[in-house]
Amino acid sequence: MDGHDISAALVRATRELVSVESPTEDLAACQRVVERADELAREWLLDAGRIETHEGRPAWRWGPAHPRVLLLGHLDTVWPMGTLERIPFAVEGDRMTGPGVFDMKAGVIQGWAALAMAGARANGSVGMLLTTDEETGSLNSRALVADAIAECEAVLVLEPSADGALKTRRKGTSWYHLTFTGRAAHAGLDPERGINASVEAAHFITEAVTWADATAGTSVTPTVLASGTTANTVPAEATLTVDVRAWTRAEQERVDALVRQWNLQHPEAEWSIGGGIDRAALESEISADLFARAQQVAATLGLEPLTECAVGGASDGNLTAAAGVATLDGLGAIGDGAHAEHEWASVSGMEERARLLAGLLQTFTDAS
Repeated sequence: MDGHDISAALVRATRELVSVESPTEDLAACQRVVERADELAREWLLDAGRIETHEGRPAWRWGPAHPRVLLLGHLDTVWPMGTLERIPFAVEGDRMTGPGVFDMKAGVIQGWAALAMAGARANGSVGMLLTTDEETGSLNSRALVADAIAECEAVLVLEPSADGALKTRRKGTSWYHLTFTGRAAHAGLDPERGINASVEAAHFITEAVTWADATAGTSVTPTVLASGTTANTVPAEATLTVDVRAWTRAEQERVDALVRQWNLQHPEAEWSIGGGIDRAALESEISADLFARAQQVAATLGLEPLTECAVGGASDGNLTAAAGVATLDGLGAIGDGAHAEHEWASVSGMEERARLLAGLLQTFTDAS
């Protein structure tokens, strides 16, 4: 297959996959996209993959259950059903557009192409896992990811690049869901008999924002707040969600301790804490060796020198890094606009990144 044929095949497969909408919360849609992915993968791979169900969610797998090297990605998107009617898949010059094309269906196709270029077989040392709940935190697939990396030396994440740069650092995320419980009372007749849950939440919020550290890149952001029932009643309950982002696990643990050590202002008020450290930070030490290896591969193949970057969003690469497995992220599409209306992926970048990924895989198989 020459360069033109490869490019055409990559675009055609991407069109097919993007054309199956797959919002995370729609299980039927996720099942359809996994089934279509399984069909498309057979056009690229020497051996068939398999569809599995874990904790009620479909996933697609190829290769050994416990590979030495894992290609990791997801098939779900943030786009609701019907988005294709507004933003149909299209190609204009070097740009492909459509819901999920950049994050991250083009990357999935690139993964299959790389396996094909490397001549990988399902009974070898390389595996591939595509989940369907990454966009909402991978709550159902975490155990699956943890099991898949039990014997891994390296995880290569097919999430999109950042303006072409590979992602060697990702912020960790922590989520807190807090419930403050007070006591209702009539706001006009006897407010002193109540315990105002809104006030308790307000005290927490004004203190929590001081736990951020701009120098360290740590943010503490109260997001969703709800309280009260009627305009003339002292609120008996308030709920609050807090988003924490940090470049290091140590910073996440610092904020976590501050949350849990917080003392309520009213002696009779109560509260409960849900959530905590969700995805630990992907720190540069865990990706450095793989990035250096990728740089060498790119030079050998005559590709443009690779760049690296740090990003604030988390991925399943955070989970594998937290487990101590060498992880390199951002090996998917070149383009822009993840989760945005202008989302696009580069046509020419698909073959380039597939070749890079195939070369990376070859460095492991050559050494085995």
